[in-house]
Amino acid sequence: MILKFIKFIIVGFSGLIVDFSTTILLKEKLKVHRYISSSAGFTLAASSNYLFNRFWTFESNNPKILVEYSTFILISMIGLIINNLFLYLFEKKLNFYFAKFLAVMVTSLWNFTANYYLNFTH
Repeated sequence: MILKFIKFIIVGFSGLIVDFSTTILLKEKLKVHRYISSSAGFTLAASSNYLFNRFWTFESNNPKILVEYSTFILISMIGLIINNLFLYLFEKKLNFYFAKFLAVMVTSLWNFTANYYLNFTH
């Protein structure tokens, strides 16, 4: 489980790059509302993370890819609610991007645990 968590964190950092790049592009360049920008970044990152986690972290051979992906996205959407809640709470006292970073860290714990026990079961 520890090795899988380390892999999950590595994949998460690639997702963090996708998330922050998308958020910055939408929020700063295209002037989209910060929560919509953040949600779009989070959703794109979740999709890329699914692929990396399926093939590398959890080494899934589940032939029901659509079911597995749907479960991953459902877990991620619950994570998005957690993410936005913590972003809202942290943003009151911190810089938006630092608050977003902290919210992603909290959400990562949920995402790993739920995927480990509910989605990529052995």
